[in-house]
Amino acid sequence: MTPDIRDFYRATKPDHALVCADPQDRKYYIDFSTVRGGEIIDKLKQKITFFEPDSPTCALFTGHIGCGKSTELLRLKMELEKAGFHVVYFASSEDLELTDVDIVDVLLAIASRISQSLETIQLTKTSKLKDLLQEASRVLNADIQGIKAKIPKIGDVGISGQGDNFTLSLGIAEITAKVKQDSSLRQKLNQFLGPQKQQLLDAINQELIEPAIKELKAQGKQGLVAIVDNLDRLDNSPKPWGKPQQEYLFVDQGEYLSKLNCHLVYTVPLALKFSNSYGMLTQRFEDPKVLPMVPVRSQDGKEHQAGMALLRQMVLARAFPDLDEQQRLEAIPLIFDSPDTLDRLCQISGGHVRDLLKLLNLWIMEEMQFTLQRPTLEKLIQSSKQDVIMAISEQQWELLRQVKVRQKVNDDNGYQQLIRSRFVFEYRDNGQVWFDVNPMITEAGVL
Repeated sequence: MTPDIRDFYRATKPDHALVCADPQDRKYYIDFSTVRGGEIIDKLKQKITFFEPDSPTCALFTGHIGCGKSTELLRLKMELEKAGFHVVYFASSEDLELTDVDIVDVLLAIASRISQSLETIQLTKTSKLKDLLQEASRVLNADIQGIKAKIPKIGDVGISGQGDNFTLSLGIAEITAKVKQDSSLRQKLNQFLGPQKQQLLDAINQELIEPAIKELKAQGKQGLVAIVDNLDRLDNSPKPWGKPQQEYLFVDQGEYLSKLNCHLVYTVPLALKFSNSYGMLTQRFEDPKVLPMVPVRSQDGKEHQAGMALLRQMVLARAFPDLDEQQRLEAIPLIFDSPDTLDRLCQISGGHVRDLLKLLNLWIMEEMQFTLQRPTLEKLIQSSKQDVIMAISEQQWELLRQVKVRQKVNDDNGYQQLIRSRFVFEYRDNGQVWFDVNPMITEAGVL
């Protein structure tokens, strides 16, 4: 009955987003919605499938990096596909250089992914897109030295002329791949297409998205949804003119992000909720849906029994995916030296799913056998504490003390840094929203 230690290690890899459509991953999935303030994914789904299936919608989804957004979005993809929608999900970090992103880069990445997923659909009127991409290729190739590095001309790769028909996927992919690797080419592309972003948006809508939706509906589908993940990892370094990149993309250029004529879901940086531009953001979009931490303590400081119970199940499901909840609890002695040791792991994570799995994964590597021992866990916790504390400035310590007392975060740049650095976590339960300091910091005894 004791699992193989290597299987448990592989099942706890912290960077693996569970794909609920996969039967094995589905066994690992734990629904935390009851302790996270509601069924956020169901609300996103209902907006698309029930309230506005035939009108473009745009939703923002946020939360701490590593709190489980990708897993939830992949569940949304599965649910929407069951409802008859064609869903394009992609991690934007694969297509974009997240330290340097412009609106043109995002529009081209979405168009590329949509066209890749619809290669069997013939698009018959694509003259505007073809002209824009041909000219973009010409401009970029003018700066590329060496024939091997050149972007193929329109017609050579992907965008292949066949009368009035051509496929877009490889053609756009050639451009986006080259500019991701080369900052000077990104600058050149945005200098050329930036002033024409409205024309690019119109061409994508009129020559790609709208014909695709028409064809999808003719095939019995309900519509098209694009889920753009990992934009919450967007670096917040300033643009050359001084504007922080996150605010530039989602506030200044938000109008263009929201006007692609299909259903859209974007992940956005949580820190934007605490910026001075948040009011402007909510004028462009509906309020972002927030995926908070799993509470390990209630607002009054007592153990949050429901949150802790679900976190235990998340850990145990990775070891015993085929057992029911009670059987897993009975099997704790096969994995841990005591139930208290499992609780210690869950509490110190603060309910941050990836941090919990990362610590567990390191613990498995240290022990290499069952049962996992408390002293080894404490050694790893101590090491993690030191890493976290070393990064905290005096100003941040003062802000952390305020958070500990007030359980609130203000719209201030200092607080944005606390959120981005995961020094402070957000919780929602029973209609209440509160903030608390990462337990790794609280245990340092300085607050």
